[in-house]
Amino acid sequence: MNSVTLVRRLALTAMLLCLGVVVLGAYVRLSAAGLGCPDWPGCYGHVTPTGALANDALVQQRFPGAEIDAGKAWREMIHRYAASTLGLLIVVIAGIAIATRKARQVPLGLPIALVVVVVFQGILGMLTVTWLLKPLIVTAHLVFGLTTLALLSWLWLTLRPRGADSDAPRIVRRWALVGIAALTLQIVLGGWTSSNYAAMACPDFPTCQASWWPSMDFRDAFVLWHGLGINYEGGVLDHPARVAIHFVHRLGAVVAALALLVAAGTALWRVRRPGAVRAAVFVIAALALQLAIGIFMIWRGFPLWLATAHNAGAALLLLAAVLLNRRVRA
Repeated sequence: MNSVTLVRRLALTAMLLCLGVVVLGAYVRLSAAGLGCPDWPGCYGHVTPTGALANDALVQQRFPGAEIDAGKAWREMIHRYAASTLGLLIVVIAGIAIATRKARQVPLGLPIALVVVVVFQGILGMLTVTWLLKPLIVTAHLVFGLTTLALLSWLWLTLRPRGADSDAPRIVRRWALVGIAALTLQIVLGGWTSSNYAAMACPDFPTCQASWWPSMDFRDAFVLWHGLGINYEGGVLDHPARVAIHFVHRLGAVVAALALLVAAGTALWRVRRPGAVRAAVFVIAALALQLAIGIFMIWRGFPLWLATAHNAGAALLLLAAVLLNRRVRA
């Protein structure tokens, strides 16, 4: 097996694992298990929650008054184990790229960028816990997790043998970039909504609080820094600020959906290559699925499985947008 084939398979494995890590991370956050282990990288000073449960005296000495929730602790640690495995895979990919750099078969920039991103992601994971679920850090953790997913998918697509779709007009390439940029902004808004516990601020759809323009507090809704030492589990913002966050996220969904539809429609209209056409259809299908999940999530009262699926849908839509951008470029 040559180095290109090996890295391609490792990149695909890492991409699928990263998708799982993103979804699992969302489940941990949405099930209120983000502080299931109040320290990092271990759990109450142990490698596993089992070790912590078996040494309650030591736990009480280091964490006075601590009551271990085994379910939350295990969810948090399984997420950390999966993320650590992903980091190891990325390091292996980078190592192969460096070792074979003279042959120039594997692009070196992407693997190195992935290592930098995953190290920074690990730091964010630590700060998420030690800074008590600070919304800015939690949102950044989500964004860089999806950045890792996007870079891995780009690497995999770059190494796949395929026919070039370089006949795509410039307007198609530009709209593909606009689409993924709008989606990125919407993902940031989604992370801010989740980390500030604002998802249920608008329990109805298409209205919000039975109004097309509810009472909102934009001044406090997007303050990035509230200081350290505050436990953000459950959120600290007043209701009008949470409504503002949720409402802006809905407006962002409209903008992102329109941008992605134009990007996909332009590709279908102006490009004849099968790869680009399939990518455009994938974008439209993933967008329809994500919008449906979002609407039904509200109508059903925000059940955990649908809220988690909404995060998975965002990841799937990002993969579709990355694929479209790759297919309309040589």
